[in-house]
Amino acid sequence: MRRRTFLKGSLLGAAAAAVPLGASAAEPAPVTSLSALQSAIDRAVPGDRIVVADGTYTVPSGGAIDVSGRSGITIVSQTRGGAVLRGARSFVLDGASAVTISGFALRQSGTLEIPAGSTGIRLTRNDIQFADVDGLDWVLVEGDGAKIDRNHFHDRTTQGIFLVVDGPGSTAVAQGLHVFKNRFSNHLYTGANGGESIRLGVSSRALSNADAIVEYNLFERCDGDPEAISVKSSGNTIRYNTIRDSQGGIVLRHGNGSTVEGNWLLGGKEGIRLYGNDHLVVNNHLAGLTGRALVIGSGTTRDHHDGETTEERRGNDACDRAVIVHNTLRANKSSLSGETRTYEPQDVTVADNLIVGDSGSLVAMGATTGFIWQGNILWGAAADGTLPNAGYTRVDPRLTQSTDGVFRLSAASPAIGAATLAAVSVPEDIDGHARGTARDIGSDEYSTLAPVRRPLTSTDVGPNAS
Repeated sequence: MRRRTFLKGSLLGAAAAAVPLGASAAEPAPVTSLSALQSAIDRAVPGDRIVVADGTYTVPSGGAIDVSGRSGITIVSQTRGGAVLRGARSFVLDGASAVTISGFALRQSGTLEIPAGSTGIRLTRNDIQFADVDGLDWVLVEGDGAKIDRNHFHDRTTQGIFLVVDGPGSTAVAQGLHVFKNRFSNHLYTGANGGESIRLGVSSRALSNADAIVEYNLFERCDGDPEAISVKSSGNTIRYNTIRDSQGGIVLRHGNGSTVEGNWLLGGKEGIRLYGNDHLVVNNHLAGLTGRALVIGSGTTRDHHDGETTEERRGNDACDRAVIVHNTLRANKSSLSGETRTYEPQDVTVADNLIVGDSGSLVAMGATTGFIWQGNILWGAAADGTLPNAGYTRVDPRLTQSTDGVFRLSAASPAIGAATLAAVSVPEDIDGHARGTARDIGSDEYSTLAPVRRPLTSTDVGPNAS
């Protein structure tokens, strides 16, 4: 990556402010100008913590706050959201490692990059609302071991992505990203696509393992794309997130071997859509969706592979060998469905799911090969649809609504202890309760205990989250 240059004059070359009497040497007084901030960064050593006083700081055109080559330092706003950074760019992190940036209100008009070669960078407790510029991606991660946590990405109307994960070269992807306890809200772009909240990879990087974990994030009114979380790499875990009132869902668009576990998708449009091989979809709760709740995708190709053309790689890879177990689909317009591309999904296991609905068909699969259906419960006025004669029971699951609005099993539910798929270990349910040996059908294991995990609210995530 080309190393960036910026102005070194009055903005970045001034000496640091003097430490007032009574200030601790371990905790210097807050810096009060960009020049003082740059001077503090330039002399910082691992373990240093630089505090930026509350106020608004505008980085001039062509300038930046250069953290390149620094290691093990923390740069933090005096109070959360109190230090506001404006201008085209804020922090430049080329060759940095173990740097934490915390508590700022970021108001840039250009992308904040964690470049390849910068490792262990953490963005935490920031309020992120960049310029509403068409095509601008707000945060780009290419370096390994990044943490993006407790931030609030919010309020845009244009095409562009809140958080993009790419990598060095044309096929590699950043390794070991951890995205947790963030709030993504109010992406109101109305185009057909290009407004994802998170995109993990891109088609050319689909076969690279990212080993990313995206967990405990809240998405509200994320309407910029049918894919709020778009996975275009392999080996990722998407778990314990809540997507509310959003057009976008969770889509494994490219790549293999990812897990989608314990997510709540409530009252929006799209649910979970699968392409590629060897995914696990377990313990998810999808309710009140006006689009397609769960799609087992067909493909324009059977398997993506090295040596494909760009156009071939952009195509859909038929879903093979997925395991879809212990999910609850309730009151959706379309519950479980397929597609009609050339290559049908094959060798997929659909087991111990609870599917309840009153309109259309509960299952509307197209052509399939080698599917295993077992232990599912269907209920409601909707037709059964395209299921084999075996693999399900039509019986009232006796759901009751809890105080958090979620419908869970009641004590008399026939789903209790009725699960059949022993080959896959599922130690907990969506609420964080132990399943034991005789597991219940659906995402919820009946319990009189309070849930350990519930659908997230705004108090659980963002800059002030625990």
